[in-house]
Amino acid sequence: MEVSLWRILLCLSVAILIMVVLTARYRLHPFFALLICSFVMGTGLGMPVETIIATVKDGFGHIMSALGLIIVLGTCLGVILEKSGSTALMANYILNRIGHNNVSAAMNLTGLIVGLPIFCDSGYIVLSGLGNSLSRRSGMPMAVVAGSLACGLYAVHCMIPPHPGAAAAAGILGVEIGRLVLYGIIIAVPASIAGWCWVRFSGKHDAPHQQETGEQVAASEQPGIAVFLPIILPIAMISLHSFTPEGTPGRFLGDPVIALTAGILVALFRHIKTPTHSTIKTGTLLQEAAEKAGGILVIIGAGGAFGAILAKSGLGEQVSRSIDLGQWGLWLPFLITALLKTAQGSSTVAIITAATITAPLLPGLGLAGNDGPLLAVLAMGAGSMFLSHANDAYFWVIARFSEIDMKTMFRVYTVATFFMGITAFTVLLLLRMLLH
Repeated sequence: MEVSLWRILLCLSVAILIMVVLTARYRLHPFFALLICSFVMGTGLGMPVETIIATVKDGFGHIMSALGLIIVLGTCLGVILEKSGSTALMANYILNRIGHNNVSAAMNLTGLIVGLPIFCDSGYIVLSGLGNSLSRRSGMPMAVVAGSLACGLYAVHCMIPPHPGAAAAAGILGVEIGRLVLYGIIIAVPASIAGWCWVRFSGKHDAPHQQETGEQVAASEQPGIAVFLPIILPIAMISLHSFTPEGTPGRFLGDPVIALTAGILVALFRHIKTPTHSTIKTGTLLQEAAEKAGGILVIIGAGGAFGAILAKSGLGEQVSRSIDLGQWGLWLPFLITALLKTAQGSSTVAIITAATITAPLLPGLGLAGNDGPLLAVLAMGAGSMFLSHANDAYFWVIARFSEIDMKTMFRVYTVATFFMGITAFTVLLLLRMLLH
């Protein structure tokens, strides 16, 4: 029996409302919220319970087969770099090259690079101490230093795998990870710069920290360019994979699983050679990484289950027949994600939900072939930057670890994310013009 478009949209609206309330108001874990929404959606559409369960299992399993290893390995690389002190070494290397007179620019660049393998909240926690110290030593307002770092971390978190939102959307829409990484970096850099520019402008009149004298911040070991190898190597290998023709010998080396494994091996080798190895054993690092990845995997799996229910509803066919989607193009995935992000706070949940809604609509939007799915995922990444405020956990991480009051956070950081989202989407539109 075919379900009417209005019934599908009503069930979808109720499911999304329930998800927003459960995650934002009651702080329920996104896995359970998405799973509940899947059953609410299926029941509202009149699906038998057996069909709902089978569809949820299929959707969960499909996304796991596509992304499970990438998420686990990417999380593992981030944990090793964080716990071994490599992220602090990267930060100090950048600071030493750019100069402590350009603290805010250095922190923004640090966030961009360190954020490639590490989630934004973890990266901020690791580097917040460095930011606090630099603010005191330079006399620069904490809001400027903290906001610059936060924008760099946030830009890559929203746009680039192995971060879970972008990775899940790539799996749902069938986008090649390598190309998404490359184009995501192209968009994330100007978005980060836009956020940094607003932070510099809006925070320049804030009261600075009392300036301290003394030696510049430096790592216990003088960092060299080799500290970046665990990040540079996987990106280079994945890039090679994207531009190497099918059947070429060695193309398999650029598979994201192989590339991330290579990065992990390099990071572990560096970790074994550092003093931290005596206190943090390799087995402990790998166990922590596996446990952290587990929490991410269940969210992505639940997103895949919700997407499978939506696909079975016939939403794409119904909307395509009723609405001229061709006029919306990239605007629809961008606006859906931005609305979900602003409403419930999580960029990951916003992208996953938007991807499940958008996937069946791609043909009607003119995004079904060639680079269409890739551009749609990038549009969702841009939308997920817009708008970070008090319902976003990352917002509170920044405020608490840097001791910034709420008024300043809204004025500096929240507005910065507005400009980041707009900039990212504008760059995407220009990129689409170049691709076509």
